[in-house]
Amino acid sequence: MLYTPFSSKQRILAQKSSKITKKTIRWLVVVSSIPLFGIVTAFGIAPNSISFEEVQVEEVVQDLSIPEVLTESQSNQTFWHQENIRRGDTITTILNRLDISNQDSVGFLQAARGSRAMRQLKPGETIHAQKTADGELLMLRYFFGNEELFLMEKTDDEFKMTEQSIELDSQIHMKSGVINSSLFAATDNAGIPNNIAMQLTDIFASEIDFYRDLRQGDRFTVVYETFSNNGKRAKTGRVLAVEFVNKGKSHQAIYFKASNGADGYYTPAGESLKKAFLLSPLTFSRVSSGFTNARYHPILKEWRAHRGIDYAAPTGTPVKATASGIVQFSGSQRGYGNLVVLKHNGKFETAYGHLSRFSSGLSKGKRVNQGDVIGYVGSTGMATGPHLHYELRIDGLQRDPTKVALPTAPPIAKRDLNTFQKETQSLVARLNIMRNLHYASLE
Repeated sequence: MLYTPFSSKQRILAQKSSKITKKTIRWLVVVSSIPLFGIVTAFGIAPNSISFEEVQVEEVVQDLSIPEVLTESQSNQTFWHQENIRRGDTITTILNRLDISNQDSVGFLQAARGSRAMRQLKPGETIHAQKTADGELLMLRYFFGNEELFLMEKTDDEFKMTEQSIELDSQIHMKSGVINSSLFAATDNAGIPNNIAMQLTDIFASEIDFYRDLRQGDRFTVVYETFSNNGKRAKTGRVLAVEFVNKGKSHQAIYFKASNGADGYYTPAGESLKKAFLLSPLTFSRVSSGFTNARYHPILKEWRAHRGIDYAAPTGTPVKATASGIVQFSGSQRGYGNLVVLKHNGKFETAYGHLSRFSSGLSKGKRVNQGDVIGYVGSTGMATGPHLHYELRIDGLQRDPTKVALPTAPPIAKRDLNTFQKETQSLVARLNIMRNLHYASLE
C-alpha cells in the first residue's frame, strides 16, 4: 500500500483488506540498519537523524511452494466464515462469495426451498458458514426476523434445514475511533463491526460526504447493540446513538421509534437527520467532473456545459436512489447509455447515466425507496471510462445538487417529544462520557 502523509484538506477513502488466495507464498525480506524495535506502527516514521541514502536495502523474493502433505491436511480442516448481506443479494450470490462448491450450492438451494429466512435477507446482517478449504459446506446459520434462527446442516451428504424461534440476549457497546487513514481502518482498529460502520455512513448520508469530507483527525463515538445466544454472538443490532466530529463540527444522531411505529435518527433537539435526497448516489467514490457551464468533452472534443456530476467508480459499483420515487424511464438513451430517471414528489427528478446494467425487476412505474440499488456503474453511451453521471432536475431543468436547498423530513411530533427526551437522555449521556474520555486521553 502506498502511504502519503495527509494535509488538512486531503480526502480519505474507505479501504478494505484483501485476502491471500494463492497456494504459493511470496516472501519479501527487507534488510536495513534501522532497528526493528524502532518501528511502532504499520507506517513507521524514521528519526530525523537517519539519512535514507545511508540505509542499505536488499530485496529478496523467494517462491515457497506449500508441501502437498500440508495442502492435503488443510483440505480436511474446517473454518467458520462470515459474510455480510449486501443490498440486492440473493443466497446464490452469498454462496458464491463464500466459495461454496457447485454441488453443495445446488444441494443447499434444493433443501432451502420454501424457507422464510431466505426471503428475508436483510442488508447489513451477517451469515455464518462452516466449510472446508475445498468448498464443502458443513453448516450455515442466519438469525432473521424476530429472534429466529435459520440453520442448514449437512449430514451424510444431505442438507437438513430448520427454522425456529430462539431467545437472544442483548448487550450495549460504546466505542470510539479517530480517522487516520480511512473510515473502515478506524472502525476496525476500534473493534467496531462492519455492519455498524455501514450504518454510520447511512445515518449521516445527508450530512457528510464520506469521500470528500473526511479529514485526518476526524473522530466518532458510537453506541450500538449486539445479540447473543448461549454466550455466543448471534448478530449485530442497530446503532442507538452516534457522534461524528467532521472538520471540527459535531454531528449527533439518536435512534427513536415513534408512537405510530415510524423510526429513524434525530438530533438531540428532535430534528430528523433524514433528508429527502442523499448527498451522493454512491457510498464511496470520487467526483471526476462537477456541474459546470463549460467543460471540454473528451469524446466530442468541444467545449460544452456539463449539467450533472460525474462519479468515477469501478464497473459494477452499486448505484443508489438518492430519494424515494417512481421509475419514469429505464433503458438506453443516446449519450447517456443505460439510463434510469426517477420522478420524486413535486417538481424533482433524478437521472443516473452510463450504467452497466439495471437492478433486477427495475421497470417503468415501479416505486423505489431512498437508498435502494437501481443499477450498477458502467461506461455505456458517450463515456471514456466507468463512472456514473448523476443529474438533479427541478421543473425539467438540470440543477447543481450541491447548491440547491432540498427538503427535509419532519421533526419529532409534539405528542412524542416528551417520550423522545426521556428515552434519549441516557444515550446522549453515553456520548458525552466517551467524548470526555477521548479528550482526557489527549491531555
